[in-house]
Amino acid sequence: MDVLPVTRHDDVRLAPDPKRLIAKLFWPREESYPDGRSRFAVLLERVRDLDGEQVEAQLGAVSAGFGDRHRDLEGLLDRHELTVVDQLRHLDVDVAGMSKRRRRLVAAYFSQEYSIEAAALTNPSMVAAPDQDGLDPGEVRFVMSLRAIGEGHVSSIEFRTGVVGPGAAVRLDEPCRFAVTGQRSAHVHDKSFFDTKLRDLGALNDIEARVLADLSDRFTIEELDAAVDRLDDSGVERSISGETTRLLHWLASSNYRVAFDPQTEISERVLFPSAPTESHGMEDARFVRFVDDCGTVTYYATYTAFDGRQILPQLLETDDFASFRVSTLSGSAAHNKGLALFPRRIAGEFVALGRHDNVNNFVMKSHDVRSWRNAALVQEPTRPWELMQLGNCGSPIETEMGWLVITHGVGPFRTYRLGAVLLDLDDPTRVVGHLDEPILGAEADEREGYVPNVVYSCGSMLYDGHLVVPYGCADSSTRVVTIELADLLDRFR
Repeated sequence: MDVLPVTRHDDVRLAPDPKRLIAKLFWPREESYPDGRSRFAVLLERVRDLDGEQVEAQLGAVSAGFGDRHRDLEGLLDRHELTVVDQLRHLDVDVAGMSKRRRRLVAAYFSQEYSIEAAALTNPSMVAAPDQDGLDPGEVRFVMSLRAIGEGHVSSIEFRTGVVGPGAAVRLDEPCRFAVTGQRSAHVHDKSFFDTKLRDLGALNDIEARVLADLSDRFTIEELDAAVDRLDDSGVERSISGETTRLLHWLASSNYRVAFDPQTEISERVLFPSAPTESHGMEDARFVRFVDDCGTVTYYATYTAFDGRQILPQLLETDDFASFRVSTLSGSAAHNKGLALFPRRIAGEFVALGRHDNVNNFVMKSHDVRSWRNAALVQEPTRPWELMQLGNCGSPIETEMGWLVITHGVGPFRTYRLGAVLLDLDDPTRVVGHLDEPILGAEADEREGYVPNVVYSCGSMLYDGHLVVPYGCADSSTRVVTIELADLLDRFR
């Protein structure tokens, strides 16, 4: 059979831009000076010693140097000030008596710029956008998520928008020159989830059971702190309970909400790691536009949280790409990378693709979108270009012939290629078609980068008979191809 026609859109390319900056808090290493003062206390004294003219001169320099690099620099510093003052208070460093202007300068000393795309902008997924107003006939607007990799290999989640159509035409909108992080807010936790997840981790011991028993069915992190304090009061030494209670905090901090100003553009918004579990990155978000049986539309995405030692599968949930809920996934089948949700329920259940053994593709079913236990093996590596391992490239796409799953396979020299399988519409644990050859591999000008010889996608979109596949090149940049769906389906056997 001849080679599948694939159209590369050479005018649709995303390369990392080191000028894409966020402002984040800067916490220097906590140190004590010979006289017993902390580094933070010494800095506060140095700022106190500045006269009024020096304070204004430094604030003026900050404004001149950074005001045009961030949206609303003063508001940003005011938000940083609240966090800094609270943190210093916990460290017994007193800012009482400081003027508002002087506290703002303190916030500037505890701030830094971070280039979110310094290393790479890659591994995209693509969904139809919530807002479809203002388009010409034959067009649909999309939201593309991207893995941005900055200093220290820390990954965050960025977004771009664009339009597909008419036909196979694809264009990207110019992104906003600013980048902003959202405001994290308090989250109410379910005790039953903590019990389940701790059992999954094999970490539910007597001390954790005592803390959970002292909590209501739904609790806040402040109530968790109070339960831990009561554990101390009961005579359990912190040297014994410390590691246990740290695990509870680790889990609680991984479940949160984050919101952006609705007036910002989607391309401004950056989901940046804000929990210990994701301190080294939020990797490879697989977004899907999920339509529930009642017609409600929710955008879900699974991503991999990485703390430098271990990974944790997480779930994003939004209906507008402005407010997000972040949850930890539980269950024996949710402990590795690459989980991707189907876009609707099947026979009343949520269904997902997974690769919890790190080699093969599985299909999982659950009545709870956050808990995955039962998995059925559906695909093992059998072809030369995928013998090392398989995985999915995002959520399945519904076609008249079955669920179209774009896969990735790893072959010699850790070369990645994209393939595809078809799953039965009613029973997705049954494979009804497969391709003998890959549909996409790295071209000569796509091989070099952060990780050579890799093409990788986290989610495609079907529109007007065309499969639109955004993909990362060498874990560095992003491109787009389109494929005629009819041509692709004709090749399954």
